Amino acid sequence: MKANADVVYRDFDASPALNDTIYKKIEKLHRYSDSIIHSRVVLDAPHKHKHKGNLFRASIELGVKGAPITVTQDNPSVHVAVRDAFSTLERKLKKESAKRKDTHH
Repeated sequence: MKANADVVYRDFDASPALNDTIYKKIEKLHRYSDSIIHSRVVLDAPHKHKHKGNLFRASIELGVKGAPITVTQDNPSVHVAVRDAFSTLERKLKKESAKRKDTHH
């Protein structure tokens, strides 16, 4: 099953390997919550400001029943930015689903 996700690349080329990683990580998130409606991952290379070299930004918005969860992570490596953003999102999702379970009991 392909995850219901939009992956958007801005200012750099799409990567099939990175797409594969993102879809696998989104599938994994579905284990923690069955209330995920959609997800949107935006990967961009914001223009250089005071940083040397490229800095990549991974922004993930998870549409969850109730309120969406949004996480943004910056890193010189797009892969590390994606990994860190998903691990933060995973923690938030676990916390949210634990809250929901507590209120249902």
